[in-house]
Amino acid sequence: MSKQEHWNTVYTTKTPQQVGWTQPYPEDSIKRIEATGLSKSASIIDIGGGDSDLAKILLEHGYTDITVLDISAAAIERAKQKLGDRANEIHWIVADIIDFKPERSYEIWHDRAAFHFLIQEQDINSYLKLLNQFASQYVIIGTFSDIGPTMCSGLPITQYDEKKMSSALDQANFKIMESDRPVHITPTGGEQPYLFVVASKDLV
Repeated sequence: MSKQEHWNTVYTTKTPQQVGWTQPYPEDSIKRIEATGLSKSASIIDIGGGDSDLAKILLEHGYTDITVLDISAAAIERAKQKLGDRANEIHWIVADIIDFKPERSYEIWHDRAAFHFLIQEQDINSYLKLLNQFASQYVIIGTFSDIGPTMCSGLPITQYDEKKMSSALDQANFKIMESDRPVHITPTGGEQPYLFVVASKDLV
């Protein structure tokens, strides 16, 4: 089964309450996006956004240039249905992040879902090259921490601590400004330790 088939199966057979990543309100992401201090017209891309409510909440907070990328067309369709008429205000992209060929840069690159699923060095390097070329100001990344899960949705993941994340982002000319270790509570009450970082473009 391909990666795309895997994720389409997940989104067509499971409800939000049956997957561990669901958040009633994406507080860790929202507060970090707002803390950048960029205007509401800042260009934002959510990598691996799935059917998250992040884009919906960003619209409600007045942001006007939002892109959601996900490998699963089924996930994108679910997100559109939740937004109704406002779905037209979002730029939707169905693509594997490794195959993504951006046509523009983004002032805020947000990823709480995709990066830690990259386990091959060449895929991680391809992702970091995208960051270097198409993330112009801030990167906000949430991954499972070094004490978090080693698998998600039946797939292996790469764990990160601050040193490992810093080393990776250095390759993309980003420097970590802030790091935190929030614990995500899954819909079934389980705990998932995360590492969340905010990094800025190294312009020196």
